[in-house]
Amino acid sequence: MARQNENIFNQRLREWLGVAAYSAHVAQFPTAEAESPTLDEPWRELRWGEKQKNLKYVQEYKPEQDDIRYLRILLYGPVGAGKSSFINSVSNVLRGRMTIPALASAMTSDKSFTKKYETHKFIKGRGSTKTFYPLVFNDIMGLEDGTDRGVHADDIKLALKGHVKEGHKFNPVAPISQNDPGYNPTPSADDKVHVLVCVMSANTPQMKSSVLEKMKSIREAASDLGIPQMAMMTHIDEACGEIEKELKNVYKSKYLKKKMKDFSAAVGIPMNCIFPVKNYSEEIDLNDDVDALVLSALRNMINFGDDFIEKI
Repeated sequence: MARQNENIFNQRLREWLGVAAYSAHVAQFPTAEAESPTLDEPWRELRWGEKQKNLKYVQEYKPEQDDIRYLRILLYGPVGAGKSSFINSVSNVLRGRMTIPALASAMTSDKSFTKKYETHKFIKGRGSTKTFYPLVFNDIMGLEDGTDRGVHADDIKLALKGHVKEGHKFNPVAPISQNDPGYNPTPSADDKVHVLVCVMSANTPQMKSSVLEKMKSIREAASDLGIPQMAMMTHIDEACGEIEKELKNVYKSKYLKKKMKDFSAAVGIPMNCIFPVKNYSEEIDLNDDVDALVLSALRNMINFGDDFIEKI
């Protein structure tokens, strides 16, 4: 009752003083109830100054299996989560400059911008010495609310097994069949997915139930195949003002920690397999703090995928 009376009093005071004057009053006389949006200490440690060490780790990675040239990482998630933008961010970090290997939309939409199944490789070196890093990302059409919209969950399940050919155009109404020209009947070990990564925006409200069900179905299929799974939380700076002010607040933000916990509970991915990242969007030059988060996620993808490849 006391808290209710206090809230009524504050509401009436705000109406009487006006928003600006009330904010000034609160700033001048902070109450004991006022809570900081950040924790005193980060709940997860990240060594921000080790960019070059982590970059070298990624640059020197090579799958041990002779029949696997590339560790294949499949990104999936709701429309607009930032899957293509993350691929571009990884390319930026690896090449040391701004790049755009994956076309991404800057507009918010409920329709997927990515329509085809596409493999993204990352160039190492230049000219006659040009080669590719031994890891690739597959971008896929986004999951959308409702039936007959977005990528079909069964298409992602087939992609996990390597049955979807490069350039296949997704049909939301009908998943790929064995008679489809985009179906790969004899996938090699190289065609199969070695890590499944769910990409989710921290700046979106609660997921629609139909999207959540599709995610769970995909996760179950990956679990049956033994494929390791992790998740990335994107748009963290847009979701939390404290992170927007200082990216190193990422593991101090109470909002983001709760968002990650809620996502973990809803989808079933453990907290230690969820990594917050900020994709490059407005920047025209690289930023070490942005790179640190990208490399943290990327290094764990490599570790999870390499463990899986060793068992094949």
